[in-house]
Formats: sequence, C-alpha cells, structure tokens
Amino acid sequence: MKQIIIKDIKLIDNAAGELLKHFSKPGIFAFYGEMGAGKTTFIQALCRVLKVEDIVTSPTFALVNEYKSLSRGMLYHFDFYRIKNLTEVYDLGYEEYFYQDAYCFIEWPEMIEALLPESAVKIKIDVMKNGSRRISF
Repeated sequence: MKQIIIKDIKLIDNAAGELLKHFSKPGIFAFYGEMGAGKTTFIQALCRVLKVEDIVTSPTFALVNEYKSLSRGMLYHFDFYRIKNLTEVYDLGYEEYFYQDAYCFIEWPEMIEALLPESAVKIKIDVMKNGSRRISF
C-alpha cells in the first residue's frame, strides 16, 4: 500500500498529481473517509490536475456530476452518501459511466460496494492528529 501525506492544503494539487502518476489510465477511483476528511477537496484537486475547467462540486443531491477535461475527455464524479438502496444506482445507469474509458471518482463507495468492479482503485483519506491528511491506495 502506498501513502501520500498532505501537510498543507496548498500542496494538495501536488499530491493529486503524485497519485495520478501511479494511475496513468482512466478508471474507477473509490474514495473512503469520514465526513469532512477531504474527499471532495481532493477530487477537486485531481480535476484541476486533469485540466477540468468546469466548477467541481460535490454531487450530493444529483448523485453524479459530469466534467469535461481538456486533456482527458469526460470525467464523472459520484456521491452516494444519500442513496437509500441500489435501485437508485441502477436507475442512474451507473454501468454507462463505470464501463467507459473515463475517470470515475466516487465518494461514499461503501454504499455501492457490491457494484464496484475489482479493478476499482480504493483510496482512503485519513485525518491525522495534526490536521494533515494521509492518502492511502
């Protein structure tokens, strides 16, 4: 397991770039962490590194936001915190997103664990006692 420590929020884009060096191809990235750990903030940094010009926000109520990257085409950002059952995810047409050649960033993947492909990259964000963040993958 690899780790990246973010000691200062000003260095988050560097950490996002470092993570992407390990995963040069698009795929499904599942972000685990407690509320307030920084999942959305880290996904925003990943989108900046991937040259997304859209405003990146948490899709808490929409379930999925679509962004266009100047260098990578479409990216998809999911937030499954509020789903009540997997039927909502089926109705969303998750397969159309997951099985494209695109980056899919997922917050609260615990809610859909049964639907994640084995190839999904699991990323855990931990808040350290000093306020820094540990990204494990």
